[in-house]
Formats: sequence, structure tokens, C-alpha cells
Amino acid sequence: MIVAAALLIVRTAAAQQRPLDTQDPQPIDPGLVRLGVGVTYAWDQFYTLSGLKGNLLQLPVIGLQVGLSPIAEFQLSGGPYNHLSITDRQPAPLADVVTATGDSTHDVEDIVIGTKIRLLSEQSNRPAVAFQFAVRLPNSKHASGMGQDTTDFRAVVPVGKTWGVVRLVGNGGFMIMSQPLDAGKQNDVVIYGGSLTVAGSHHTDLVGEINGRWSVRQGEPPVGTESRGLAKVGFRHTHGPLQIDAAALFGVTSIDPTAGFTVGLSYTFKAFSLE
Repeated sequence: MIVAAALLIVRTAAAQQRPLDTQDPQPIDPGLVRLGVGVTYAWDQFYTLSGLKGNLLQLPVIGLQVGLSPIAEFQLSGGPYNHLSITDRQPAPLADVVTATGDSTHDVEDIVIGTKIRLLSEQSNRPAVAFQFAVRLPNSKHASGMGQDTTDFRAVVPVGKTWGVVRLVGNGGFMIMSQPLDAGKQNDVVIYGGSLTVAGSHHTDLVGEINGRWSVRQGEPPVGTESRGLAKVGFRHTHGPLQIDAAALFGVTSIDPTAGFTVGLSYTFKAFSLE
């Protein structure tokens, strides 16, 4: 009975989960909380502001979703420790403010706070549609060589539809990014994303996505707000309220990581009732 109830909770909370970043239009069910933690390692991560290049370890990457109502959820993500093993230093606008003198540096991950609201529920003749907005806070600093030290705002429209065991999700929107080298200016970039989930046997799903941003500036893009993106392919396995996941990741642009991986664990539980 307990296991069956736990399975029901997880299945009815069918919002987008690790290891994907593309936003699913379906929010987590009201009163439920999903806490996800993971480890990400990426080779050849490049920071254009500081000129640092190296292998990035994020431990842990934390994500929190809280179901506020049948159509809305609260989102929070971040992480306490990012470690970069430096393999190269290149000329860059803020290279002289980096305090790391050895072969490594570290900082925190920027906190992102957001909300997602479903506008249309999925039906046989139409996809689900939602609106998501979020703010990225300037927690990571220039001195580490890993931080933007700016505040950004993003707005995204997620669209999703399920056909049998296959679910397709698309994202489109924009992000207003403050330019790190000129606080009085901004760069508006296009946000894109697409994910594919194939439900398999024994509560195991195969997942894949491409997700990123595209700078609309012509010519040389502003440093720190360039186009970036990641492609992922992996799986997630659900056992009661627990879910494990793993994925390989690959950079889309020349300044993204060449390759990497992420593994994680999520736990979904009933925290409160709206009745």
C-alpha cells in the first residue's frame, strides 16, 4: 500500500525532472516538493570574461520544485561549490582581477529563482502551454574567474505533448542579460530548448535535449553574454519517491565544454495540503 501510494505521487507529479533543463509546461502537483541533487563534471569549460579554461566540477547541483496550485510551481536552483581545474589562461577583459594564482579556483553557483504557470492543459487535439520566468542572482564573483557578477531575467514559453510513450517538449523565450563590462547596457538573447522523453519498462525513461541561448547581436558578441548551449542524452529511473538519473553532455558552441556528464538523485514528497 505504501509503495503504491508513493508510485502514484511520483507519476502524478510528471513535471520536467533531472537531468533535463528544458522546461516542461506541466507543473508539479500542488503540495508536492521535489528536491534534486547532482554532480556535474565538464571538460574544457571556458570563461570568456576571465580567460580561464579547465575542467569544471559542480558538487552538488541543487534544484527545488514546490507545487503551489494545480497550475503553478515555485522553482529554486543553485549550488555551494564549483571547482575549476585550470588548464589554460587566455587574454581576457577581466583576467587581471582574478585572484586565483595556482592551478585551480572555486566559487558558488548562481542562484536562480523562478515560477512556472500552466496556461493551457494538454488535450488530445492540443499541447500543454505554460509561462515561466526566473531571475539569476550574482552570487559568483569576478575574483574567482568563474562569475558574471550580474543579474539576469528570463521569460520562457514551454510547450509539451505526449504521444504514447513519447513526450516532446519545446521552449522559446528571451533573456535580458546585463553586460558585465558595462553595467549601463544589456544584451537580449533568445532562449531555446527541445527535449525528448521515451518511457521504457521498469519505470526507466530515456531522455535527450538541446538547450541554450543565442545572442542576437551581429558581429562579435558582447563578452559574457555570448551564445551558449548544451546537448544531453541519458536516462532516469524511478523507484517509489526516489529517482536516479545520469546523462552525457556535449557543448554546442566552441566556447562550451567539449564533453561531460551528470548524475543525480531526486526525492518527491507531500509537504502540505491546499484543502
